[in-house]
Order: sequence, then structure tokens, then C-alpha cells
Amino acid sequence: MAIIGYFTKQDNGSYTGSIETLTVKTRATFEPTEKRGDKSPDYRITFGLCEAGAAWKHSAQNGEHLSVQLDDPSYAAPINCRLVKTGAEHGYSLIWERNRKRS
Repeated sequence: MAIIGYFTKQDNGSYTGSIETLTVKTRATFEPTEKRGDKSPDYRITFGLCEAGAAWKHSAQNGEHLSVQLDDPSYAAPINCRLVKTGAEHGYSLIWERNRKRS
């Protein structure tokens, strides 16, 4: 598990912050979108002017989080991660965890 970003929730419902991996270091914004169906994303993610992913609201036993999919030309494949609440009042961490093979 690795924290690859830190975000703050804004009054308008968006999240702003930064993402840093070995290949990407950028400011990012999660902007709420209008749902067009059950499977459509709740947020679109932008790196500056470029759309770079989407996020869906998800509830689990340990609380709510955003299920995130990021894609960038420098990635070999899209990456999946979670935006979760931290201890800070408006703080959120973007957590990436490598998929494990199931036996």
C-alpha cells in the first residue's frame, strides 16, 4: 500500500490536491459530475486541463471512500486506488495498492 496523493475537500464538493508517483508529479482535481446512470462516475479527475480518470462513491464496513481509476500515457495500464478520509478535518489520502493474484 502506498499513499500517492493528498487532497482537501472544497465547499463545492470537489477535491483538490496533488499526485506523485515515480512517473507523474502533478496537481489534480476531482470534480463532481452529473450521474447519467448507475455505472457512470461521480467525479471526473483532471491533471490541469487534461482528463485523467474517474471516481465512484463507495460505501464499505469501514466507511465511505472514492474508488478511483487513473490513466496517463506514462502508465503501462490504468491504476486503481482509493481516496479516503484522514484524521485532518478536510484531509484525504489517495491510496494505491498492487492487485494480488488470487490462488
